[in-house]
Amino acid sequence: MMTEKEKVYAALDELGIEYKVIDHEEVHTIEEMDALGIFTDGEVCKNLFLRNANGKTHYVVSMLKDKHPDIQNTIRSQLGCSRLSFGSDERLMKHLGLKPGAVSPFGIINDESHDVNLVFDSELKKVDGFVGFHPNDCTSFVWIKFSDLLKFIKHYGNDVYYIDC
Repeated sequence: MMTEKEKVYAALDELGIEYKVIDHEEVHTIEEMDALGIFTDGEVCKNLFLRNANGKTHYVVSMLKDKHPDIQNTIRSQLGCSRLSFGSDERLMKHLGLKPGAVSPFGIINDESHDVNLVFDSELKKVDGFVGFHPNDCTSFVWIKFSDLLKFIKHYGNDVYYIDC
């Protein structure tokens, strides 16, 4: 049986997407990753797993690592949805098959019902080079062009939204 990151690599290979992998010790935060010095190949993204007030809509929100948007006033207002809160560890496992700290857009590989919406900071469209995400595992990092990440997402069929963080 393939690991979570092996499933991501296999999907990227199948789609003919160029990517670079950096393996590292297990980390769960941007600060821990920064301490490892792996931010040299592009723009690192942080990811939030959010749900709306009634728990029927879920989002993975991705932005440049240094952004700190207000979830209610910045993200919720631009999405035009009800109050947002962080999704629980149980919801994260149920909808994306992921453990805390491993949230990334690649999680949609496990979202067969396409229940999770992907929300990107619009600045990511302007990145010239690579953006980086965990491949559903906290012991590796994948560098990929944003346009290729969108190709991956299109293949899986989840909805994509853009906001200004």
